[in-house]
Amino acid sequence: MILVACRPEKREDDEKGRSAPRELVDLDSRIVDYARKAADRKPYTPPSDEERKQIAQGVGQLLDGDAARAEELFATAGFHLSRLTDAASGRRYDEVAARKPGPRERWGRLYVNADAEVRWSVQVPHPVSDSGTEHLGARLLEETPRGALVLAGAHRTAGRGDAADVAHRTDSVFHAVVAEMHKRAIPGVQLHGFAKGRDRPHDAILSTGAARSATGSATRLADFMQDRDLRVCRSWSDRCPLEGTTNVQGEDAKKRSGTFVHAELSPSARNEGNEGSEGNEGSEGKQTQARSALRELLVGWSENAPR
Repeated sequence: MILVACRPEKREDDEKGRSAPRELVDLDSRIVDYARKAADRKPYTPPSDEERKQIAQGVGQLLDGDAARAEELFATAGFHLSRLTDAASGRRYDEVAARKPGPRERWGRLYVNADAEVRWSVQVPHPVSDSGTEHLGARLLEETPRGALVLAGAHRTAGRGDAADVAHRTDSVFHAVVAEMHKRAIPGVQLHGFAKGRDRPHDAILSTGAARSATGSATRLADFMQDRDLRVCRSWSDRCPLEGTTNVQGEDAKKRSGTFVHAELSPSARNEGNEGSEGNEGSEGKQTQARSALRELLVGWSENAPR
């Protein structure tokens, strides 16, 4: 899993004594290249309880502005914190990732915008498996201020049973990071993909996961998508497949009265051009429209308290 986050208006030489060495990168390529390693289906072993706890505490310290303490906690779990500057935009991001190749590398990453307080997260639990979601998540992070990207690092079928399916397991770094954000009332949208069929004629299926009622955020996203001529199934008022009712991040958000939107997207709504579009025409337009609607939701979260 990869986490990318945005932080409050901060300084050149960083919070609580941490210097800010910069690595100039193509952020989109860095994220997508990492995510696509999941296609190798290398064996996945979940982290221990203590490792998850250390990484979650490190994320909490990072979000609270104490990067030096965050680095200490990450190091005990074999992770590290890197300051990146996106060559295209000049924006700064903090990357939380495994220190070296190996089993920990498949626990995922976090990317956080380093220049503003984090107001939202976009989550990608099934890179490669839900093709295009990794690229869509990266684009949303780059195009929208005050955000974080939580990214799984393994194919959902890489572990024993469903061990690597982080959307349905609480013993993952991915879940630990998202839960840490829920503690801070940071809303999130989780990106998924489905294969289109006769019983799934939609461009998007939206839900609030474990919660059966609609939230203002979910209904706004549905409206934004319909305004862009996308066909949307609203699980709170329609009979929809893939409602995400067993999603453990959704369950955690419900428990904490948090804001969580589960977005299932068709191949053409999540893939640029014809990549993975399964013969659907107009995929480039639909992906652009879906990304625009999601971005409008995130901009609202970055400017106002979610409901």
